Amino acid sequence: MHPLMNPSGGVSGSAKITPACGVPMAIVAVSAVLWWLCEYHAAGLPFLAPWDFSFVGFYGLVFPVWWYVRGTALTEQAKLPSAWRTASFIMGIGTIYIVLLTRFEYLAEHMFFLNRLQHVVMHHLGPLLIALAWPWQMILSGMPQGVRRIAEGQLALRILGLMRRPWLAGSLFVGLIALWLVPSVHFRAMIDPKLYWAMNGSMVIDGIFFWSLVLDPREPSMAEVSWGARGALAIGIMFPQILVGAIIALSSRDLYSFYAWCGRIYPTVSPLDDQALGGLIVWIPPAMMSVISLLLVLNALRRCEERTGPELEEGFSSSSWTGRP
Repeated sequence: MHPLMNPSGGVSGSAKITPACGVPMAIVAVSAVLWWLCEYHAAGLPFLAPWDFSFVGFYGLVFPVWWYVRGTALTEQAKLPSAWRTASFIMGIGTIYIVLLTRFEYLAEHMFFLNRLQHVVMHHLGPLLIALAWPWQMILSGMPQGVRRIAEGQLALRILGLMRRPWLAGSLFVGLIALWLVPSVHFRAMIDPKLYWAMNGSMVIDGIFFWSLVLDPREPSMAEVSWGARGALAIGIMFPQILVGAIIALSSRDLYSFYAWCGRIYPTVSPLDDQALGGLIVWIPPAMMSVISLLLVLNALRRCEERTGPELEEGFSSSSWTGRP
């Protein structure tokens, strides 16, 4: 069984039908048009159009939505996700799309605090909403057979198993934030298009892996990670981020010269003010999301206990924080 699936999950008999190819062909056609417009008519495009079109980024966000929609169409009514889960998934994808594949990206390339806002959405908010939706069963069900075989293959399962080790997940989550904020590394990433996309891609992928581990709604025997470990991860990542944000916000010198070099989009905002705002964004919103994620973990524990009984996991029971017997 796939490590992100429920044992009762699956699709109805209608999943045996030949996969529709009309929508994937339309997605490819739209991507080609967007690329052409960005290459030759960029000045005339609206704000919601891409600034620097990426086929990988576009397909990585749009195809999972199509697979999710198709998966719901192939799934029995009783096993369909709730409306709020579907809305959470769409909002998660949508927020990442807005900061990564619209003109907001241009703003993020010319102001440090907007770059930090972009990364908070890509690494925290968007992936958290996606993980909260727990869309993996629907996405896997809607994949074409060739793609699904890859997703269920030994290599993919080994990578997934490795990324779901709590110590590695927490280290990567904090370590990648710190790595891309090292001034020399950040400067190089901002001037090198390939490294720039590697930076942004690593934020999205790592965020989805991490929050899918922390917000896994299943009991420990299925998730293979305890409720305590999930809660510890949610809070543990908060303190290194606070430290990094405080160092940036309180610095008395301009650490990120790239934005002066390329020209700030808002010249009235001084380098130190821009940096201080960016540091606060690294500091405060992620800390708030850590607290929210802890509450979500505790709520998932409560719901799981209500389904299976209070003896779900010895030594970590919701009765200790709800006061219920």
